[in-house]
Amino acid sequence: MEGQPAVSSIAESLAEQGIHTLLVQFTDLMGEAKGKLVPLHQLGTVLRNGAGFAGPSIVGTGLPRTGPRSEYYARGDATTLQPLPWLAGVARIVGDGFVDAEPFDACPRQILRRATARLADRGWTLQVGIEPEFFLLQPGMEGLVPFDERDRLAKPSYDLHSLLRQWPLLHTLREWLEACGLTVLQIDHEDANGQYEINFLHAEALVSADRLMLFKLAAHAAAERHGAVFSTHPKPLADQPGSGLHFHVSLWQGEQPVFDAVPSEGELSALGRHFVAGVLAHTPGLCALAAPIAASYVRLGATHSQSGSTWAPSVAAHGPNNRTALVRTLMGRFEWRLPDAAANPYLALAGLIAAGLDGIDRALEPPPACAADLAENALAAASAPPLPSDLRAAAQALLADPVLCAALGDTAAEQLAALQLAEYAASRRTVPQHEA
Repeated sequence: MEGQPAVSSIAESLAEQGIHTLLVQFTDLMGEAKGKLVPLHQLGTVLRNGAGFAGPSIVGTGLPRTGPRSEYYARGDATTLQPLPWLAGVARIVGDGFVDAEPFDACPRQILRRATARLADRGWTLQVGIEPEFFLLQPGMEGLVPFDERDRLAKPSYDLHSLLRQWPLLHTLREWLEACGLTVLQIDHEDANGQYEINFLHAEALVSADRLMLFKLAAHAAAERHGAVFSTHPKPLADQPGSGLHFHVSLWQGEQPVFDAVPSEGELSALGRHFVAGVLAHTPGLCALAAPIAASYVRLGATHSQSGSTWAPSVAAHGPNNRTALVRTLMGRFEWRLPDAAANPYLALAGLIAAGLDGIDRALEPPPACAADLAENALAAASAPPLPSDLRAAAQALLADPVLCAALGDTAAEQLAALQLAEYAASRRTVPQHEA
């Protein structure tokens, strides 16, 4: 427990807040929140050894059924302890995966820790603002439909009528998130019926990933309390835009931004351009991390929607303030628009860091910037490399990318690709649902 506060003082503080139970939470390879409830008097065990789980019962571990490596421990990170407003007496603590008393190489949080350690070795930190889009749905005659039955505009972006009808649910969610220490910047109705977006203040990469998982827990609870279904399926409604999970990315050395450029020379510094070039160069393999399920490619492959826009990239291009490009460059930062709402934030960020550092190390230059609307200008779109057409192609691209495989480690790369290839085969018969 080196570097962690004394157990007794933590337990005493939590008890004074009425906490009697810990929700020990970790994230599996496919981005699902997992965990168990543990009495507060077991805090020392959670911090020292971790809460124990049967390793082979967790998706993507590849752990055996017997022996010391069959046990998976989620070792609590005391800095993540947070009372949950929607569960009286319960505090969440995020766990790092350990197996046989060693950091588990295929734990998504450990994978991101390794990636951020590479940045720290150079004196850098990655700041990320993650923007989750999501649907609020309910069962209908032929599947899930928008929770707000009157949400029917052909172009519903920023629709205040539906936004305010859902305000009781959305305000509950906002209050819970702010009680957990997140700074909510804005909430809006997105470009699909039943679709919304919430933005938080940016934070260091690992903190942002932890906060996204906390958001999902809170959003599920808020939706259930109000009778709705919270969904991060990339494309739940066939004629509507899908849900993205856009990352606003900047690199820092202490208090100094690394991506800032002289205004007369462009939006990004030389290091920023190299980083973006690395992201573009590794995009085929990154798709397996940022668009991780079969339905992701329904979103990426969509050419139109009821509203007239899909807002999903189709080619590996970048452009100044270009929301139709995979990388939208801005002053001193960029927006990575590839990830969808099903992405595991730890894996997506670890892959992004590995790709960007490869671009920096090789001093790669990105292709010419694209200012054209890539959804409308077929000639401009044809000049950029297309994204993988399906989950199988993305999984194969991941396995063929040594930089990304090294970042994930052999176990995670092989397990993730195997899961995706199996899902692709199943999707040829039916597209699986995903609501986490």
